[in-house]
Amino acid sequence: MEQFGQAITAAGEIIDVLGVLAIVVGVLYALADAAIRRIRRVGPIYSRFRRELGRAILIGLELLVAADIIRTVAVTPTLESVAVLGLIVLIRTFLSWSLEVEISGRWPWQKWRTARPGDEADLPEPTDAAPAAAPAAPSSAR
Repeated sequence: MEQFGQAITAAGEIIDVLGVLAIVVGVLYALADAAIRRIRRVGPIYSRFRRELGRAILIGLELLVAADIIRTVAVTPTLESVAVLGLIVLIRTFLSWSLEVEISGRWPWQKWRTARPGDEADLPEPTDAAPAAAPAAPSSAR
């Protein structure tokens, strides 16, 4: 059983490193992309930089939360360790939601209502049900 705990702890540490790497690589990518766009004088630089940077931070935060959960489960959970994990997850979830609002300009559950071109991958899959009929326009005949 001790080997299992060590393996889980090692997995948590590896995911921790991946989370930090995701943030670092994302920052470097966002900086390089912004520099290239500046040199070529192509499109919006600042808004794209913020979006790319925010996505990198979001991915990194998700991985760091996963690593925290794995490490907490690996050791014998105590009330204190679970409470600390809950607080960490709460703070990181708040940060993730804040970043999502900053990047997209809307809450995560509003994507299907206000999708922009290029957001199709984020939209829920369409159902096979027929669309609801639109209400009839009032007639102007008197």
